[in-house]
Amino acid sequence: MNTNRRDFIKHSAIAAAAVGVAPTILNACASPAEKITVALIGCRSMGFNDLRSFLREENNVECVALCDVDTKVLEGKAAEVETLTGIRPKTYKDFRHVLDNKDVQAVIIGTPDHWHANMMISALQAGKHVYVEKPMGHSIEECNAMVAAQAKYPELYCQVGMWQRSSKHWFEASDIVKSGELGDVHLVKAWIYKGYDTPYPAMPDSEAPDYVDYDMWLGPAPKRAFNLNRFHYNFRWWYDYAGGAMTDWGVHLLDFALHAMDADMPTSISPGGGIFYHEKGAIETPDIQQAIYAYPKHTMIWECGLNPGIGPYQKGHGVAYVGQKGTLVVTRSGYEVIPDKDGKQQPYFEARTQAEYGDGLDEHVKNLLSCIREGGTLNTPVEIGAKTAIVSEMGNIAYRAGQVIHWDDSKKQFNEEVANNMAKLNYNQDWKLPTV
Repeated sequence: MNTNRRDFIKHSAIAAAAVGVAPTILNACASPAEKITVALIGCRSMGFNDLRSFLREENNVECVALCDVDTKVLEGKAAEVETLTGIRPKTYKDFRHVLDNKDVQAVIIGTPDHWHANMMISALQAGKHVYVEKPMGHSIEECNAMVAAQAKYPELYCQVGMWQRSSKHWFEASDIVKSGELGDVHLVKAWIYKGYDTPYPAMPDSEAPDYVDYDMWLGPAPKRAFNLNRFHYNFRWWYDYAGGAMTDWGVHLLDFALHAMDADMPTSISPGGGIFYHEKGAIETPDIQQAIYAYPKHTMIWECGLNPGIGPYQKGHGVAYVGQKGTLVVTRSGYEVIPDKDGKQQPYFEARTQAEYGDGLDEHVKNLLSCIREGGTLNTPVEIGAKTAIVSEMGNIAYRAGQVIHWDDSKKQFNEEVANNMAKLNYNQDWKLPTV
């Protein structure tokens, strides 16, 4: 994690290929060997890594369409698919034309976050299975609408790209926490420190490149001038399109911070952090951030930073469960169980480590394709994707409100008006959230 930005982005793109997968045909296939046809919407980075995983030979999947607002990306990835498979997919700039294509049985949504809900709901309405990148939605309202849309179309599968849900060692770690071996666990920490060596510079607004349909890229987001610091990879540092590291990595790590503790929604969220490394106007989301989530019997703390590379327990990312008898730290590389000592200075148990098993993305893909062909249960259904995305959004809402906020789970809303106002997005007049 303490590599320079270029190396980090390269490695995270590879790890992202540890990410996700997509669904398929309208009705379960008659045979597990039947080919499934997919389309990718949003062809850069994570989206194309997802597609690569789909196109593994044993999966018997064909990519029939690609869609992107950037013509250079679109044509480059179409050529890459042709090299990989021998078949050049159709190309589109408008995702609605993809959904009209009857040859497409499933869509992979690899766009910036602000497009996820609109495209996912529209795809289900068009009779397509969906694989949607994380975070599933970009607001509490969107997440709830996406869950409602899935409930309306139960014959269709929608998998969320939280691929750690298909990685065995995360569940082993959770089982240890649940077993009581650590004693009572009253503190859980989750963090990501990205290790970017230099801050982003502020960039002036400019004309969008002539090979980019910028209006379509903005979609439901507020209209504003093009800026390189808000485009492609950097969209994640602006609230119009994403939620910073809080939602980018938060949904992966907070997912298991919640799962191992059998935790649901917090009672309150306290904010911390700010923009300390970057000059004014370079980014909007904080480069150092904390969120403290209160639960009846434990506290959950989120930490993230763009420039530091070393986090708690000398790990760039992870989740730590701190118990009275010991601590368990889990990352994508594996987990470590660290004993505390009793009154006689003897360890409560033997320290041990477990490396990851090399699973994750591939198992996520197999799970998805198996469900579509034969029926079954998804590893990351929309209910799980919504829960973790909402908890992540709560951290950002507290930060933006600049105060402690309180959640009333019986009413599914905050006690503070300023927080409830941020539970919905301010869409521009050309794009509205589809009615479910």
